[in-house]
Amino acid sequence: MLVKHSVISNIGRLSSLSPSSSVLRRQQFLVRTLCGSRFNPLKLIRAMSSTSEADAESILRTITPSLDPKRHKGQAGKIAVIGGCREYTGAPYFAAISALKIGADLSHVFCTKDAAPVIKSYSPELIVHPVLEESYSISEFSEEDKRKVQDKVIGEVDKWMERFDCLVIGPGLGRDPFLLECVSKIMLLAKKSIVPFVVDGDGLFLVTNSVDLVKSYPLAVLTPNVNEYKRLVQKVLNCEVDEQKAEDQLRSLAKQIGGVTILRKGKSDLISNGETVKSVSIYGSPRRCGGQGDILSGSVAVFLSWAQQLKSGPESPSENPAILGCIAASGLLRKAAALAFAKHKRSTLTSDIIECLGESLEDISPAS
Repeated sequence: MLVKHSVISNIGRLSSLSPSSSVLRRQQFLVRTLCGSRFNPLKLIRAMSSTSEADAESILRTITPSLDPKRHKGQAGKIAVIGGCREYTGAPYFAAISALKIGADLSHVFCTKDAAPVIKSYSPELIVHPVLEESYSISEFSEEDKRKVQDKVIGEVDKWMERFDCLVIGPGLGRDPFLLECVSKIMLLAKKSIVPFVVDGDGLFLVTNSVDLVKSYPLAVLTPNVNEYKRLVQKVLNCEVDEQKAEDQLRSLAKQIGGVTILRKGKSDLISNGETVKSVSIYGSPRRCGGQGDILSGSVAVFLSWAQQLKSGPESPSENPAILGCIAASGLLRKAAALAFAKHKRSTLTSDIIECLGESLEDISPAS
């Protein structure tokens, strides 16, 4: 309750400082997320019943918006991926293009200058910003000049921040110290602007070492794999992973980090915000090719933004949009992976799964 009061008080102060309508809408959404709502549609009640297994298909049908000819560009989602460096260009592409394939209108990538031409060559659909810097490119700079470079990086991202419905932080980010320091400031900027974000890949390395970056921010989603989850548990709970008490331990971890939503990837995906725990156990694919986590992070961003739009509407559900977004993304990825594997068997690649996202969503929630 003290956390809720503190956040709501801060929102009140922000409202008096900033006239931006997009920020005000996010402030109102954050209050509803923390305090709940009197609306509670029956179909979401059934999908989010007291049992652990979530009805992912029902949630997908509920939060996926119809294709309305009256809507304009951007209303179906504007997503930004923060990641991409010299070594890793595939991960940010997979996350960003997955967002588009699911139905987001615009997908941006903020990456290093070396990564930008490569990512641009993958697809003309992505808006690529070559603004991030790594240590090697400023190794001869003085400390003052390094601060100026950092300020410039943050300023370039800040110009776009209020336009975004959700960020994906971490795919292909790498672990360069200067780059991670810049990204930590981008996370603080997102929190100030009340923009939701999904943290994956090397973004989780950053968060594990600096938990306060996400602590008590209810619009943060962490998507750890088995090793990333192990490190989070060791750091935050100071113990080892206990598979016999997996749901209770996940709930404790999310609660200890102040109510962030955690999607623990595994044979069954487990999702918790420190209060409830949901699982998604739809069978996917036995192929474990790299890049599927990037599809998931981009998908969570889209579905979280769609659930947030639903939350802002007249029939606002009481369920946490981050939880709904995670369930929807997990369910869709598993459906798409199964479909891709049925077509390609052992040769299934991440790109094959991405190509099946639209067909899989259409089977569950037809566009017309």
